[in-house]
Amino acid sequence: MKKIGIIGYGWLGARIGASISDQYKIYATTTTSEKADELNAKGINAVVASFPDYQLSEPYPQWEVLKNLDVLIITIPISEKSCCVSSLYNRIQNLSSFIGDFKGQLFLMSSTGVYPDVSKEFSEEDLPFEKVSGERMVRNKYPQVNILRLGGLMGDNRFLKNYNVSNLDFAVNHIHYKDIAGILLKMIENGTETSLYNVTALLHPSKAQVINAQKNIENGEELEEVKGKKILSSKLVSELEYVFEYPDPRKFHEI
Repeated sequence: MKKIGIIGYGWLGARIGASISDQYKIYATTTTSEKADELNAKGINAVVASFPDYQLSEPYPQWEVLKNLDVLIITIPISEKSCCVSSLYNRIQNLSSFIGDFKGQLFLMSSTGVYPDVSKEFSEEDLPFEKVSGERMVRNKYPQVNILRLGGLMGDNRFLKNYNVSNLDFAVNHIHYKDIAGILLKMIENGTETSLYNVTALLHPSKAQVINAQKNIENGEELEEVKGKKILSSKLVSELEYVFEYPDPRKFHEI
């Protein structure tokens, strides 16, 4: 059985782990000893680790289980929106001390938030990883890394109707967490490396259309034009031949 490490066992990390734990042995990091104890009690080998955005007096100690891992999935925030470039550099330095010179299959969970707020359709070619500081820093250290730019994380207890939402006529770029797990499984099975993919559901209805569907408003107002940016997953579908389990954000709540 392959061994997979998940750095950052939060909302997404936990759901990825639950989706693949029947096929892979899971190792994880979390930020509190209470959560680590809880995971260890469930059979998940967990340690406490956080990656501050300042320079440490001594290098971060390397993860002891690293040499036994086949795959590593990084879910902690690595973006300029979470901190400035210098702080981001420090965070990635601390992370790289923790994972050393890992040579196995590696995944970085990035975000579609890297794309500018312009009303157009975006593919990966519109913004190469070299122009995104966090992605570039990680790729420079780990050339094999796969970068997945995730849309808004949805499914389980996350639905748009539960949030205060503005710009209701703008398109959503959402992804169901089960499709993230499905894409990861496909890439692991294929041994994929060095890829950059947008990961959003195939359809991009407006926020109003999604909320109406989730509130079971059958005759909700249909907008003539859906505004805003749309992040396309065409490359992923073409190269991986992946079939989305949840292609329509209006139906995430039905399944």
